[in-house]
Amino acid sequence: MKIIEQIYVDGAFVAPHGDERFALFNPATEEKIGEVRLGDNRDAHAAIAAAKRAFPAMRQTTPAERIAMLQTLAKAVAANADALRAAMTIEYGAPQSFLAFSVPHAANVFDVAARTVADYAFTRRIGNAEVVMEPVGVAAAITPWNSNIGFICTKLATAIAAGTTIVIKPSEMSAIQTQVLLEVLHEARLPDGVLNVVNGYGHVVGAELSRHPDIAKITFTGSTTTGREILRNAAESFKRVTLELGGKGPQILLDDADLDRAIPHVLASAFRNSGQACIAGTRLLVPKRRHTEVISRLAQAVSALRPGPSSDPASDIGPMVSARQWERVQAYIRLGQEEGATLLVGGEGRPEGLQRGWFVRPTVFSGVTNDMRIAREEVFGPVLSVLSYETEAEAIAIANDTEYGLQSYVLGTDAERMRSIARQLEAGRVVINETPADAQAPFGGFKQSGIGREFGPFGLDAFLEPKAIIG
Repeated sequence: MKIIEQIYVDGAFVAPHGDERFALFNPATEEKIGEVRLGDNRDAHAAIAAAKRAFPAMRQTTPAERIAMLQTLAKAVAANADALRAAMTIEYGAPQSFLAFSVPHAANVFDVAARTVADYAFTRRIGNAEVVMEPVGVAAAITPWNSNIGFICTKLATAIAAGTTIVIKPSEMSAIQTQVLLEVLHEARLPDGVLNVVNGYGHVVGAELSRHPDIAKITFTGSTTTGREILRNAAESFKRVTLELGGKGPQILLDDADLDRAIPHVLASAFRNSGQACIAGTRLLVPKRRHTEVISRLAQAVSALRPGPSSDPASDIGPMVSARQWERVQAYIRLGQEEGATLLVGGEGRPEGLQRGWFVRPTVFSGVTNDMRIAREEVFGPVLSVLSYETEAEAIAIANDTEYGLQSYVLGTDAERMRSIARQLEAGRVVINETPADAQAPFGGFKQSGIGREFGPFGLDAFLEPKAIIG
């Protein structure tokens, strides 16, 4: 049983003022594995004050000094990969494929930020003006449970790259992962107050960060509903805001697609991170003339996926993070059938052979139309909807007919045609045939999938303000 009694403020682990406790569970077994003592408004104020005190010195650091900090953090995370992976395994239960990506990614974001700083023009000349890019001020970050370690590292890396300090409120459901990561980051010996972390509820600590006047910048990854509330709170003091929100990614399978290559790409996108991913491609658009062939291949491939715990290397799909999330996904599977979609594979209940744990049967619906809720709302679980189209123009129209616009996918063989389609899709990223993204490429959404971008120079821009000195 892991009992977490501390938060991290001003370079030290300290007891919070808040005394409410939150139970932590292993989602693969449903067993209680720990509890965390949550911070409150006073703890948020203490963390903000520490970040504010540290900001003037951090603001004056040189790019070379910030690069050194980032490289030290990268080495610390990489050196403790086993401990971080173990924490993710017990508290989140992600499959081995996601674990193999997550911890190296968390270390790599610091290296990427260091390279971005090295290449970034913090001072520029425009006519008779010297334009200086300065840190916006004290930043706050609110991060979700579905890639806890990666999100904390990404937002911390960008703050350091910009020369600012940060207060982070991670998901209380990820407190064990957060604690292990903080112990790793503490060993990197950042200046006191540069990093501050307060476990707590979103409506308490998160709300305080989003409205406190000493916070100049807020960056949030999570649901669109919560993003709206943060934006409302931030408006009062005109905070700079970056929001990476929900998604309902379309995958356009073109009529020339090689299914031997395309079907594995479809599965990788739709069921990434057990379907608990904002970038998941959960709407598959299939040409009508290939519909029968595609759903036959899809049913066979999805039926072969193995749900199971992280401890089983053969597991393809891990559990949902909580009982509440499991119930939510079950409700959407029932809803799809009520709406008239055809249950191709999967369905309600736990997978065969798994009597405990918040596991979901990988599910595919065919005969879905884009007005159904399962095609429009973010399920956040391993549920894929298959829709049909007649023409390329109709496929693009269906793909864009959504309030979201985070990440879309195009699958085919004609590179020029796929790029043409990609340029017409309303999304922050369009992935062609599961091509890996460059680590410095911008990430963020159109429409209700968010505001602003993360990673590389675009992400760094979001933490800086340009000041023109004329003369």
